[in-house]
Amino acid sequence: MRKFVVALVVLPLSSTIASAQNAGNAAAGQAYWNSPLHACKNCHGDQSEGAFGPDLAGRGLNGAQVYRAVHQPWGIMPAFIDTQLNQQQAADLAAYFASQPKPAEPGKWRFETPVGAPAGQAVMISMGCGQCHTPQFQGPRGNLGAVNADYDYFAKLVYDHTNFLPQHRASVGIVAPNGANMDMGNYSPARLPEASLRQIYAWARDEIGFRPLLQSRLSAGTAAANGVTYTLNVTNAGMPGRGVTAEGVSVQLVIPAGVNVVSATGAGYQGVHMDAKQGASVAEWRVPSLAPKVQESYTITLSKAATAGDNLKGAIRWAKPAPKAGPNLDVVNIAPAPAA
Repeated sequence: MRKFVVALVVLPLSSTIASAQNAGNAAAGQAYWNSPLHACKNCHGDQSEGAFGPDLAGRGLNGAQVYRAVHQPWGIMPAFIDTQLNQQQAADLAAYFASQPKPAEPGKWRFETPVGAPAGQAVMISMGCGQCHTPQFQGPRGNLGAVNADYDYFAKLVYDHTNFLPQHRASVGIVAPNGANMDMGNYSPARLPEASLRQIYAWARDEIGFRPLLQSRLSAGTAAANGVTYTLNVTNAGMPGRGVTAEGVSVQLVIPAGVNVVSATGAGYQGVHMDAKQGASVAEWRVPSLAPKVQESYTITLSKAATAGDNLKGAIRWAKPAPKAGPNLDVVNIAPAPAA
């Protein structure tokens, strides 16, 4: 009898400890949601109000339900692993969702399927890929172009993403952003059938085309005698002998308002001019081509340092390869300069 009474006392205490361990922190959940390393907002809306994916705000979900939905999704969503979202993070997200009002209705998709879209592009967007990768499928086409990937390679990147993407990155010498695991999980062939994936692959390879895997890194500004100097490195990260070469490359840095360019170095410097696409003054460099594992380095000295609110940033574009039809919308954005 005494053991039974002790058990009755201990059981509630154990439950309380377990609940405390899994208690969510709404602020931590919000930070996870808004982190640039996570792509939840692309499908579920900026405020978790819903878009391509269902609304989550104010639905009364607990941490276990969030964890289950992410690791064993019942819809098209790829399945995450613990290094992408663990039980504590799921509890934090649940607390964040609980702190928000339930929306009157879900929001719109981040990207809709364009009218008259080719079949492969339409499938890509309707399966959710386009919500993170844009209707041009920009990131994946760069990874495919880096190695001139065949269909089986592409399928591994989709169905076994969490294991195979690190291998792909290692093979071409790419370091993951901040050393973080990528946010996409593993698609299920039951939800994204092989026939649909082949349509996407054929469109990416034969219609819009693979693209060069260009990367950029802009340094923090360093004090110079006549201003502040920034260094920009632009690299084609493709595999030699297999990767796509970019031709007719344009590199642009948007000049902050009220700042003058004192000097610039690097091959193909074109000076400063107004650019319609950027809607601002840009410093521009042009190079005929950028082959796999070739790097171009540039410096620019500004009359004063850029600010966090009006930072130095830019874009890289190229003439070829280009889609067989329609405008060339491919671009690689140059991230803002880090704080000094």
